[in-house]
Amino acid sequence: MKVSRAGTGLRQPIVRDLSIAVWRLFAELDLSDAKKSRFDSLHDCFTRELKPGARAIDHAPGVLASPCDAIVGACGEVDDLQVFQAKGFPYEVAELFGDAQSIEPFRNGCNATLRLTSSMYHRFHAPHDSRVERLTYLSGDTWNVNPIALKRVERLFCRNERAVIGMRLQAGGHPIALVPVAAILVASLRLHCVNLLLHLRYRGPKRIDCRADYRKGDEMGWFEHGSTIIVFAPRGFTLAEGIVPGTPMRMGQALMKLPRTEAAERDGVNAPSCRAAASTGESRRAPHTGPTP
Repeated sequence: MKVSRAGTGLRQPIVRDLSIAVWRLFAELDLSDAKKSRFDSLHDCFTRELKPGARAIDHAPGVLASPCDAIVGACGEVDDLQVFQAKGFPYEVAELFGDAQSIEPFRNGCNATLRLTSSMYHRFHAPHDSRVERLTYLSGDTWNVNPIALKRVERLFCRNERAVIGMRLQAGGHPIALVPVAAILVASLRLHCVNLLLHLRYRGPKRIDCRADYRKGDEMGWFEHGSTIIVFAPRGFTLAEGIVPGTPMRMGQALMKLPRTEAAERDGVNAPSCRAAASTGESRRAPHTGPTP
Protein backbone atom coordinates (compact mmCIF):
# COMPACT_ATOMS: atom_id res chain seq x y z
CA MET A 1 0.00 0.00 0.00
CA LYS A 2 2.06 2.90 -1.13
CA VAL A 3 0.82 6.33 -0.22
CA SER A 4 0.78 9.26 -2.61
CA ARG A 5 -0.13 11.87 -0.02
CA ALA A 6 3.35 13.36 0.10
CA GLY A 7 2.81 15.97 -2.59
CA THR A 8 5.44 17.05 -5.04
CA GLY A 9 5.81 20.32 -3.09
CA LEU A 10 7.51 18.41 -0.27
CA ARG A 11 10.21 17.37 -2.74
CA GLN A 12 11.31 20.98 -3.09
CA PRO A 13 14.59 21.23 -1.14
CA ILE A 14 13.60 24.29 0.91
CA VAL A 15 10.19 22.88 1.86
CA ARG A 16 11.71 19.45 2.54
CA ASP A 17 14.48 20.78 4.80
CA LEU A 18 12.12 23.13 6.66
CA SER A 19 9.58 20.34 7.19
CA ILE A 20 12.20 17.96 8.61
CA ALA A 21 13.63 20.74 10.82
CA VAL A 22 10.19 21.51 12.26
CA TRP A 23 9.58 17.79 12.76
CA ARG A 24 12.79 17.56 14.80
CA LEU A 25 11.59 20.41 17.04
CA PHE A 26 8.40 18.61 18.05
CA ALA A 27 9.47 14.96 18.03
CA GLU A 28 12.42 12.81 19.06
CA LEU A 29 13.55 12.25 15.50
CA ASP A 30 16.82 10.30 15.42
CA LEU A 31 18.26 9.85 11.93
CA SER A 32 21.69 8.65 13.05
CA ASP A 33 20.83 5.03 12.16
CA ALA A 34 19.25 5.88 8.78
CA LYS A 35 20.80 4.31 5.69
CA LYS A 36 21.17 7.73 4.04
CA SER A 37 21.66 11.21 5.42
CA ARG A 38 19.85 13.17 2.67
CA PHE A 39 16.23 12.56 1.79
CA ASP A 40 14.29 13.34 -1.37
CA SER A 41 11.20 14.44 0.55
CA LEU A 42 9.52 14.38 3.95
CA HIS A 43 7.83 11.17 2.86
CA ASP A 44 11.21 9.68 1.99
CA CYS A 45 12.32 10.47 5.55
CA PHE A 46 9.19 8.83 7.00
CA THR A 47 9.86 5.58 5.15
CA ARG A 48 13.64 5.56 5.61
CA GLU A 49 15.69 2.40 5.66
CA LEU A 50 18.23 1.58 8.35
CA LYS A 51 21.96 1.10 8.11
CA PRO A 52 22.94 -2.59 8.00
CA GLY A 53 23.24 -3.91 11.54
CA ALA A 54 21.36 -0.97 13.10
CA ARG A 55 19.03 -3.40 14.90
CA ALA A 56 20.14 -6.48 16.82
CA ILE A 57 17.88 -9.43 15.96
CA ASP A 58 17.29 -12.01 18.69
CA HIS A 59 17.78 -15.18 16.65
CA ALA A 60 16.99 -17.59 19.49
CA PRO A 61 14.55 -20.15 18.02
CA GLY A 62 12.28 -19.89 21.06
CA VAL A 63 11.83 -16.12 20.66
CA LEU A 64 9.20 -14.26 18.63
CA ALA A 65 10.87 -10.93 17.91
CA SER A 66 9.22 -7.55 17.77
CA PRO A 67 8.39 -6.79 14.13
CA CYS A 68 8.98 -3.05 14.56
CA ASP A 69 10.24 -0.21 16.71
CA ALA A 70 7.38 0.68 19.03
CA ILE A 71 6.02 1.48 22.45
CA VAL A 72 4.15 -1.47 23.97
CA GLY A 73 0.46 -0.80 24.57
CA ALA A 74 -2.13 -3.19 26.00
CA CYS A 75 -0.74 -6.71 26.07
CA GLY A 76 -1.28 -10.08 27.67
CA GLU A 77 -3.77 -12.91 27.43
CA VAL A 78 -6.61 -13.01 24.92
CA ASP A 79 -9.70 -13.48 27.11
CA ASP A 80 -11.50 -16.12 25.07
CA LEU A 81 -11.69 -13.93 21.94
CA GLN A 82 -11.69 -10.51 23.54
CA VAL A 83 -8.80 -8.10 24.07
CA PHE A 84 -8.42 -4.51 25.22
CA GLN A 85 -7.19 -1.40 23.44
CA ALA A 86 -7.07 0.40 26.80
CA LYS A 87 -8.36 -0.31 30.29
CA GLY A 88 -12.14 -0.50 30.13
CA PHE A 89 -12.20 -0.48 26.31
CA PRO A 90 -12.53 -4.06 25.03
CA TYR A 91 -12.99 -5.23 21.46
CA GLU A 92 -13.64 -8.57 19.79
CA VAL A 93 -10.90 -10.26 17.77
CA ALA A 94 -13.53 -11.42 15.24
CA GLU A 95 -14.46 -7.83 14.45
CA LEU A 96 -10.81 -6.83 14.12
CA PHE A 97 -10.05 -9.73 11.75
CA GLY A 98 -13.35 -9.47 9.87
CA ASP A 99 -13.39 -13.27 9.77
CA ALA A 100 -14.85 -15.52 12.45
CA GLN A 101 -12.98 -18.61 11.24
CA SER A 102 -9.40 -17.32 11.15
CA ILE A 103 -9.53 -16.18 14.79
CA GLU A 104 -9.91 -19.63 16.37
CA PRO A 105 -6.16 -20.34 16.72
CA PHE A 106 -5.90 -17.26 18.93
CA ARG A 107 -8.65 -18.11 21.41
CA ASN A 108 -7.12 -17.68 24.89
CA GLY A 109 -3.83 -16.90 23.20
CA CYS A 110 -1.40 -14.03 23.64
CA ASN A 111 -1.38 -10.55 22.13
CA ALA A 112 0.67 -7.36 22.17
CA THR A 113 -0.18 -3.92 20.80
CA LEU A 114 2.83 -2.08 19.36
CA ARG A 115 2.40 1.67 18.79
CA LEU A 116 4.73 3.45 16.38
CA THR A 117 5.11 7.18 16.91
CA SER A 118 5.57 9.48 13.93
CA SER A 119 9.33 9.85 14.44
CA MET A 120 10.06 6.12 14.72
CA TYR A 121 11.46 3.82 12.07
CA HIS A 122 8.33 2.80 10.11
CA ARG A 123 9.36 -0.42 8.42
CA PHE A 124 8.37 -3.76 9.91
CA HIS A 125 10.01 -7.16 9.72
CA ALA A 126 9.33 -10.87 10.11
CA PRO A 127 9.22 -11.82 13.80
CA HIS A 128 10.38 -15.37 13.08
CA ASP A 129 11.26 -17.72 10.22
CA SER A 130 7.81 -17.98 8.70
CA ARG A 131 5.52 -17.96 5.69
CA VAL A 132 2.79 -15.43 4.91
CA GLU A 133 -0.23 -17.49 3.86
CA ARG A 134 -2.90 -14.85 3.40
CA LEU A 135 -3.66 -11.18 3.63
CA THR A 136 -7.05 -9.72 4.51
CA TYR A 137 -7.56 -6.03 3.75
CA LEU A 138 -10.31 -4.16 5.61
CA SER A 139 -11.09 -0.60 4.58
CA GLY A 140 -12.16 1.84 7.27
CA ASP A 141 -11.52 5.15 9.00
CA THR A 142 -8.20 6.74 9.93
CA TRP A 143 -8.76 7.76 13.55
CA ASN A 144 -5.72 8.81 15.54
CA VAL A 145 -4.52 5.81 17.57
CA ASN A 146 -2.66 7.67 20.32
CA PRO A 147 -3.31 6.76 23.99
CA ILE A 148 -5.85 9.57 24.44
CA ALA A 149 -7.94 8.37 21.49
CA LEU A 150 -7.77 4.75 22.68
CA LYS A 151 -9.38 5.82 25.97
CA ARG A 152 -12.18 7.72 24.23
CA VAL A 153 -13.14 5.95 21.00
CA GLU A 154 -14.64 2.49 21.49
CA ARG A 155 -13.39 -0.34 19.26
CA LEU A 156 -11.03 2.08 17.55
CA PHE A 157 -8.80 -0.58 15.96
CA CYS A 158 -11.88 -2.27 14.51
CA ARG A 159 -13.01 0.98 12.89
CA ASN A 160 -9.75 1.93 11.24
CA GLU A 161 -8.32 0.71 7.96
CA ARG A 162 -6.20 -2.37 8.60
CA ALA A 163 -4.67 -5.51 7.16
CA VAL A 164 -4.58 -8.94 8.78
CA ILE A 165 -1.42 -10.83 7.82
CA GLY A 166 -1.82 -14.55 8.50
CA MET A 167 1.53 -16.29 8.99
CA ARG A 168 2.81 -19.72 9.97
CA LEU A 169 6.10 -20.26 11.79
CA GLN A 170 8.55 -22.82 10.50
CA ALA A 171 9.17 -23.78 14.12
CA GLY A 172 6.31 -26.04 15.15
CA GLY A 173 3.94 -24.77 12.46
CA HIS A 174 2.41 -22.27 14.87
CA PRO A 175 0.04 -19.70 13.31
CA ILE A 176 0.49 -16.04 14.19
CA ALA A 177 -1.13 -12.87 12.92
CA LEU A 178 0.18 -9.35 12.47
CA VAL A 179 -2.49 -6.66 12.20
CA PRO A 180 -1.13 -3.32 10.95
CA VAL A 181 -3.71 -0.61 11.71
CA ALA A 182 -3.84 2.68 9.83
CA ALA A 183 -4.14 6.02 11.59
CA ILE A 184 -4.40 9.72 10.87
CA LEU A 185 -2.20 10.61 7.86
CA VAL A 186 -1.65 6.89 7.25
CA ALA A 187 -3.96 5.84 4.44
CA SER A 188 -1.78 3.06 3.11
CA LEU A 189 0.74 0.38 3.87
CA ARG A 190 3.32 -1.22 1.62
CA LEU A 191 3.66 -5.01 1.75
CA HIS A 192 6.31 -6.82 -0.24
CA CYS A 193 4.30 -10.06 -0.46
CA VAL A 194 1.60 -8.56 -2.72
CA ASN A 195 2.12 -6.45 -5.81
CA LEU A 196 -0.82 -4.18 -5.09
CA LEU A 197 -1.49 -0.64 -3.99
CA LEU A 198 -3.73 -1.09 -0.93
CA HIS A 199 -5.38 2.06 0.38
CA LEU A 200 -8.82 3.55 1.02
CA ARG A 201 -9.61 3.56 -2.71
CA TYR A 202 -8.64 -0.09 -3.18
CA ARG A 203 -11.57 -2.06 -4.62
CA GLY A 204 -9.98 -5.45 -5.21
CA PRO A 205 -10.57 -8.73 -3.32
CA LYS A 206 -10.78 -8.48 0.45
CA ARG A 207 -8.81 -11.68 1.00
CA ILE A 208 -5.60 -12.32 -0.93
CA ASP A 209 -3.93 -15.73 -0.71
CA CYS A 210 -0.16 -15.56 -1.00
CA ARG A 211 2.94 -17.59 -0.30
CA ALA A 212 5.91 -15.55 0.83
CA ASP A 213 8.72 -16.98 2.96
CA TYR A 214 10.71 -14.81 5.35
CA ARG A 215 13.66 -15.30 7.65
CA LYS A 216 13.51 -13.65 11.05
CA GLY A 217 14.34 -9.98 10.62
CA ASP A 218 13.56 -9.79 6.89
CA GLU A 219 11.71 -6.63 5.89
CA MET A 220 8.01 -7.23 5.17
CA GLY A 221 6.80 -3.70 4.41
CA TRP A 222 6.36 -0.25 5.87
CA PHE A 223 3.92 2.34 7.15
CA GLU A 224 3.73 5.75 5.57
CA HIS A 225 3.58 7.41 9.02
CA GLY A 226 3.24 6.35 12.66
CA SER A 227 0.62 3.73 13.44
CA THR A 228 0.09 0.37 15.22
CA ILE A 229 0.78 -3.32 14.78
CA ILE A 230 -1.12 -5.84 16.93
CA VAL A 231 0.56 -9.24 17.26
CA PHE A 232 -1.52 -12.36 17.99
CA ALA A 233 -0.13 -15.78 18.91
CA PRO A 234 -1.83 -19.03 20.03
CA ARG A 235 -2.25 -20.32 23.54
CA GLY A 236 1.08 -21.40 24.99
CA PHE A 237 2.98 -18.33 23.81
CA THR A 238 4.04 -15.98 26.61
CA LEU A 239 5.21 -12.39 26.75
CA ALA A 240 8.98 -12.08 27.00
CA GLU A 241 10.51 -10.85 30.24
CA GLY A 242 10.06 -7.11 30.73
CA ILE A 243 7.26 -6.69 28.19
CA VAL A 244 4.72 -4.45 29.91
CA PRO A 245 2.69 -1.45 28.73
CA GLY A 246 4.88 1.58 28.14
CA THR A 247 8.00 -0.43 27.30
CA PRO A 248 9.96 1.03 24.35
CA MET A 249 10.92 -1.67 21.84
CA ARG A 250 13.38 -1.97 19.01
CA MET A 251 12.71 -4.20 16.04
CA GLY A 252 14.30 -7.59 16.68
CA GLN A 253 14.00 -7.56 20.47
CA ALA A 254 12.27 -10.49 22.19
CA LEU A 255 8.51 -9.86 22.29
CA MET A 256 7.11 -13.32 23.04
CA LYS A 257 8.37 -16.78 23.86
CA LEU A 258 7.24 -19.83 21.93
CA PRO A 259 5.49 -22.67 23.80
CA ARG A 260 7.62 -25.03 25.85
CA THR A 261 9.06 -27.99 23.99
CA GLU A 262 7.84 -31.57 24.24
CA ALA A 263 11.03 -32.39 26.16
CA ALA A 264 10.19 -29.75 28.74
CA GLU A 265 6.69 -31.18 29.06
CA ARG A 266 8.14 -34.64 29.71
CA ASP A 267 10.40 -33.14 32.37
CA GLY A 268 7.42 -31.47 34.04
CA VAL A 269 8.60 -27.91 33.39
CA ASN A 270 5.67 -25.50 33.51
CA ALA A 271 5.61 -22.43 31.28
CA PRO A 272 4.09 -19.25 32.69
CA SER A 273 0.79 -18.03 31.27
CA CYS A 274 0.77 -15.03 28.99
CA ARG A 275 -0.82 -13.11 31.86
CA ALA A 276 1.79 -14.16 34.41
CA ALA A 277 4.63 -13.25 32.08
CA ALA A 278 3.15 -9.77 31.68
CA SER A 279 2.93 -9.25 35.46
CA THR A 280 -0.16 -7.14 34.92
CA GLY A 281 -1.79 -7.77 38.27
CA GLU A 282 -5.22 -7.11 36.73
CA SER A 283 -8.41 -9.12 36.80
CA ARG A 284 -9.14 -11.48 33.91
CA ARG A 285 -11.44 -9.04 32.13
CA ALA A 286 -9.22 -5.98 32.46
CA PRO A 287 -5.58 -6.38 31.37
CA HIS A 288 -3.21 -3.71 32.63
CA THR A 289 -2.53 -0.94 30.14
CA GLY A 290 -0.30 1.27 32.27
CA PRO A 291 1.15 4.65 31.43
CA THR A 292 2.34 5.42 27.92
CA PRO A 293 5.02 8.05 27.34
